[in-house]
Parts: sequence; structure tokens; C-alpha cells
Amino acid sequence: MATSLWDTYSGILSHQAMILSVNSSFVDPVLQFETQLKILKSSFKLVFTMPNLKEVKKAGNSADDEEDLKNLYCSILNIYKNTLLILVSKDLYKLQILKEMIAWMSEDSSFLQERVLVMISQVLRFASKKVKGCENVDAPCLGVLAAELSLLCFHTDPSTAQQASLGLYHLLSIAQCQNDSELQPNILQDKTNVAQRVGQALLPSLLTDFVWSLLMKLSAPSYTTALEAAAILKVTLEYYSYKVIMVTKIVNIIYMQLCENPSCLMKQAMLQVIALLTRTSPKKVIFQLMEYPSPANTPLILMWKAAGSEPSVTPYVLKTILLILKGKPKEIQNSLKDPTKFSLKANMMPMAASQALCVLLSLGSCKKAVAQFFPQLLMAIMFQLFYSSSVRLVTDHRFFYAQDALRTLLNCSGLHEVNMALKKKNCWDEFSQELFGHHGVYLIAKTLSNHNFPQFPETLHYLYKLSVEGLQRSEDNVITVIFLTELLNSFFKDPLPEEFLALFINWVNNSSPTVSKLSLQKIASMAPVINQIENISSILLSILHAFHSKDKTVISQALLTLRGLLRKLDKLTYSSLCTKIASSYCHLMDHNNADIRCMAIQHFGQLLQDMSQYTWMLNPVALRGLVPLILFLEDPEIRVVEACKHTLETCVNKLHWPQSFLLNDQHHNFERVVLNLCNDLLMSHGSYIIHLIDDTLGFLGSTQVYLRRSSVILIGYLATLGGHLLLKDELQVMSKAVEPLRRDEDPVIRKLADTTQKLFKKVAYKLTSSNVKQSFRTVFNFIYVKKLKLLYKYNWTNNPRNSPMEIKETKDDKKDLKYNEDTL
Repeated sequence: MATSLWDTYSGILSHQAMILSVNSSFVDPVLQFETQLKILKSSFKLVFTMPNLKEVKKAGNSADDEEDLKNLYCSILNIYKNTLLILVSKDLYKLQILKEMIAWMSEDSSFLQERVLVMISQVLRFASKKVKGCENVDAPCLGVLAAELSLLCFHTDPSTAQQASLGLYHLLSIAQCQNDSELQPNILQDKTNVAQRVGQALLPSLLTDFVWSLLMKLSAPSYTTALEAAAILKVTLEYYSYKVIMVTKIVNIIYMQLCENPSCLMKQAMLQVIALLTRTSPKKVIFQLMEYPSPANTPLILMWKAAGSEPSVTPYVLKTILLILKGKPKEIQNSLKDPTKFSLKANMMPMAASQALCVLLSLGSCKKAVAQFFPQLLMAIMFQLFYSSSVRLVTDHRFFYAQDALRTLLNCSGLHEVNMALKKKNCWDEFSQELFGHHGVYLIAKTLSNHNFPQFPETLHYLYKLSVEGLQRSEDNVITVIFLTELLNSFFKDPLPEEFLALFINWVNNSSPTVSKLSLQKIASMAPVINQIENISSILLSILHAFHSKDKTVISQALLTLRGLLRKLDKLTYSSLCTKIASSYCHLMDHNNADIRCMAIQHFGQLLQDMSQYTWMLNPVALRGLVPLILFLEDPEIRVVEACKHTLETCVNKLHWPQSFLLNDQHHNFERVVLNLCNDLLMSHGSYIIHLIDDTLGFLGSTQVYLRRSSVILIGYLATLGGHLLLKDELQVMSKAVEPLRRDEDPVIRKLADTTQKLFKKVAYKLTSSNVKQSFRTVFNFIYVKKLKLLYKYNWTNNPRNSPMEIKETKDDKKDLKYNEDTL
């Protein structure tokens, strides 16, 4: 025995010398620690494989021998302990060695555990005194070491448990930089007290290490150790889960462990950790769970259930999922390498959230939260349902979890009949079709309304809130408008309450064409009660503003809606806005879409008929529309030409324009029409010719050949007839505008432009620079003016694509044109 002890004594002395020799600031810290740890492990095996003190003393032949052996035995222990104290006194980071000692002790049952824990407790006691009064401690191992000691506090050997409890007591004193004399080590033998003291003393980073270490113990080979770790972990998280950081890392390791070993004995303990972490960190837990691929496997479904297992927590869980559902999933695309495989591109979290709802909504713990968030869940699922229906490259329906989520929501909200009704209408099967999307939204809203669903008040309130706050995506706006419109149609009679009517007025000019059209359609349906609405003027002005939309379907719907309202509008309100409305029609008469041109011209004529008693207001506006009415007589669309004819007829009948504006022949000669109109126009509205010239100039640069042809002819006649009203500068502007047409790609336009430029020169030749003379000419030309003859010989019918065009010159045409200046 003596020889063995002496060998051990000499061995650890040698080890101590080597350990202290590298304990210098000049040695790389990492290399230093690794070297010292390796030597300490060798010393550990020497020291703690010695027999216990009783056996050593029995080896002595006398009392002196026993005393000598005892002293040698204690010296060995003291040398190892002093080595540890020297290392820790210089750097508290090396308390990490104590954690390693516990690990070495667990590797071999031959190591005497009590003796190891006594030494660990003594070193921790020394360190606690060293840090007393310090502001902070740099000992990152405290969390892991606390986890190891907390488990040993419940060891079956009372002496081992007692030493572990004492060591944990000193460790917590280190963490708090104080020596708490009131805390008795024996109270740390209760799991609740251990968890509370540890949670209170350790900083968040250290407590996270504590939790992580215990979590790793759940997979320990010893089932007893796993049970103890689960118990301590549960109590700790119940009180201090809010201090735990790296929640996503913890959730991820649990998911990995459950996937690797689905039948793990500690599965329930791991799921309980998920539930406890969700209490204080619902967003971190839920967002991490959404990171895993769809469709969800069994471990993930179990974790979702665990996250929603507590009724007090489920509102926060659903709020987080609603936040995720605001996202729009990316489309599923074929893999370029393997067309048979599909790759889910980020962001697929909304899809995972939809599947999670299928699980969570059916839980009894979520019942109250579902009732609380029914409108938000309904609309979030509707948005996802619409997004999913646009995903086309899907081989089966497993990715359409939004449908399952909606069915689950209806069933758990007492709306089984609604679900069945939608099934009978084949709604669920047809929603996967792209063209069914908007109709599907309408169908669901209509079915809910038909069954008088009890959640209507809060749903309507939420839809109003969404509408007021506005949504980022146009698709969401469309769904909201469809849903809100259908609910209002079912539960309210027109006119709508002012709050909702204001929404539709604002939506008329929404950036989404679909939203604009839907709001215009809803406003059009209120035509029978239009005179009961107080702010009717704002509605009409909003519709007029929609005339400026870039989307032709919006403009068409705005024209139809406005006309429908005007038919029912009282004449007083109508008259107050008729000039603005007429001006808006004029702006659309030259729209590049034939349908819009036709409607604008027709509605302009109908307005003139409606307001014929207000000719004094409408005549100037009507004259502003005269140029497009003339030019579009050459429109290739017959319906546009007929609309122009009918509107000109209305101007004759209601505004008392000259009879020459009546064009009954279908195949008229455009130049002769212009000639007749201009001749009569000079007699009746001569002062307005300058405005007509200005309007005509805008058509010279048209992309349409027939408009460039007709406008260059019209500008020539107007200049010839109104030359006495023009200044030389104005004539130069007109000439500059016509000049590019002399190089036009169309040969007919080039000839027409040449003729027009000659007319400008003749007009300029007759002009006088004297303002007095020009004033006399202006007056007397109205009295003595002669009617013109044809200037261009332009024989082109109203269909330029099929009709030939000829320009003929006669001897008379080559004569100078006369204004009858001799009379002046």
C-alpha cells in the first residue's frame, strides 16, 4: 500500500510541476488549457482510483503506520486540490476543469464519487470567496457545471448528493458574486428549490447552458438520469423560461432528436419543453417550426400540438401564425435537372403555417382563441387559398393546405353546414383552378351569408379595419372587396352606411384595376337610391377621376356606372355637374380604345339630351368636343362613326347647331362634310375657330394614319376660314406642326401636308401686321365672307382600310383662294 501511494504521490508531483510550468501568460491560452487538462486527467485517474481511507489505514501494521499512510493519502489529495486552486485563482475560466472531472467520474464506476465531489465543492468554495464583491465573473462554464451538480443533488448515495448540493450552493454564490450565508445547502435537495435558485442566480446565457445540458441528458443511456433531468428542466422552464436564449437552437435539437428516434422514451419530456418555451417565446418557437419542410412529418405535428397545448398561450401562437400568413408563398417550380421533382423555393412558411392551422384549430385548447380570432383567421386563410389556387405546377393537392385549414376553421367554429354547402357546390375541387379564384371567394362569402353565420359582426368590423388601413398586395385588396361587398349585400339595404360607402368611393381609384371595377359595380347597383345619398357629388367626381385610369376596363366600367347613376339622378344635382361630366367625356373621345371612344361619344350625346334646357352652359363644352366628333367620322370602327353622327344630330336638335351637321348617309365624303361644317360654323360660331384649330393640332401627331389624314385636312379648312383671326406667329406654329407630315411614311398624308402648307402661305400672304386693319377684317369677314369650295379633292370614305383615296387637282383649284378682302 505504501509503495502504491508513494508512486501516486511522485506521479502527481510530477504532473503538478508540468501543469504549473505551462501556466504562464506567454503560452497560447487554448494550447495551455488543453495541455493542462490532459495532464489533469492522468492525475485524476491516479488520485481517484486509490482505495478509500479506511482501506488504506487497515494496511498499516501499527498506529504509526496508519498515521503515515493517512498523511500520505491526504497529501496526494491536497496536491491535486492545490493544483486546481492555483489554476482557478489565476483564471476563473478554468472552473471548466470541474465540469470535466464530473464527466471523468461518470465514465468509470471505480472512481469514488464522494471524494471527487468533496474536492469540487472545496474548489468552488475557494472561488466564491475570491469573487465576493466583484461586479461580474468571467466563468462561462457555470451553467453546464450547475446542470451536472443539480443532477448529482439527487444521487442515490446521500453523501454524494450532499456534496453535490454543497458544491451547487458555492457555484450559485459565484454566479451572484456573493457568499449567501442564509442559504443552507440542504434546501437545494428539493427540485423546485434547485430550479428556482439556479434560475434566479444565473444570467440568461448561463441559464441557457444549464437548460441545454439538461436537454442533452434526456438522451442519456441512464433512464434514471434522463428522468431527473426532465424533472429539473420542467420546473426550471416553468419559472424562468423567459430568461432562456437560443430558443430556436433548442427547438431544432428537439426536432432532430425526435426525427432520429421517434420512439424516444423521453419524447413527452421534449414536447413539454416546447410547450414551456412557447409560453414566453411564442414567436421564436413558431417561426422555427415553420422552417421545416412540408408536408409535416409526425415529429413536427407533435411539436405543433405541444406549442398549442396550453389555452393561455394559444392566442399568441395564433397571432404568430397570422403574422406568417401575411406572406405570399413562392411558386413551386420544376427542377431544371429533374423535371419529375419539385423544389420548394423560399418562402414556403405560409404554406407550412396553413398546415399547422389544420392541426392547431382542431385542438380543444385552441377553442377560445379560435373564436377570438375568427375574422383574422378567416381572411388570412382566404388570402392563402387564393395564392394556392395560382400555384399551377403541383402534382397533387397535398400543398393546398389552406383548403384544409378553412374546412377545419368552419367545423371547429360551429359552421359545419357551411362546409357541407360549399362541398355540394364543388367549391373545394374548383378552387385549384386559376380562373375560379375570385369566384371562389365570392362563393364562400355568399355561403356564409346565406347561413347567417354568427361571427358576422366581428367579421364585418375586421373587414372594415382592413379596408381602412389598406393592404400592401392588390390581390388581398381584391379578396377584401369581394368579401365585404357580399356581406354588405346580404345584411344591408342600399344605400350603404356612410362609413362603408366612403370605402367604395376611395376604391374607385385604387391601383388595382379589379378593385376599381368591383367598387364601380357596387356603386352602380345603388342607382335606384342614388338621390338618397348625401355625398353624391363626391361619388360622381370620383368616377370622373377614374376616367384617367390606365386600364381600359376600368374606364369602360366607370362610363357604364356613371351613365347608370345619371339616369336616376335628380336634375338639380345633375345640372351642377353637367359641364364637368361633359368635359370628361370630351377627354375620352379620342381614346385609343374603340369601345371607350364609342361610349364616350354616345354618353356625351345622351348628356346633351338630358340637359338640353341648359344649352347656355353646354354649348361651349360641346364645341370643345367638335374636333373629335369630326375627325372620328373617319374611324375604321363603324360603331364609332355612327356614334359621332348621332351626337352631332343631338347638337343640331338640342343646341341648335346648323343643319349641315346632320349626317345621314353612311358613306359620306369626309372632305365635303368638313367643308359644309366649316362653312356653317363660321357663320354661327366663328369666334370659336381658334379653339378648334388648337384642338386639331393635337391630332397631327397621332399614330393612326386616318387621324393624321383627317386632321391635316381639317386644320387646312380652319386656317383658310379663320385666317382673319390668326396672327402671323400663330400661323407659324401651325405650319411647324404640319411640316413633319410632309415626310410622313404615308404618301397621301405627304400630299395633304404639302397642300396644307400652300394654304398656310396664302393665308399668311393676306394677313396684315396692322392691329387696327386686322380688327376691321375680323368684323367684316363675318358679314361678307364667301363660302369655300373643296380644297383637297379628298375622296376617302369612312373605312380607310378598304376604300381607295384619290387627290385630284383641277384648274379651279390652282387659282388663288380669295377671302373677299376687296370688300374690306
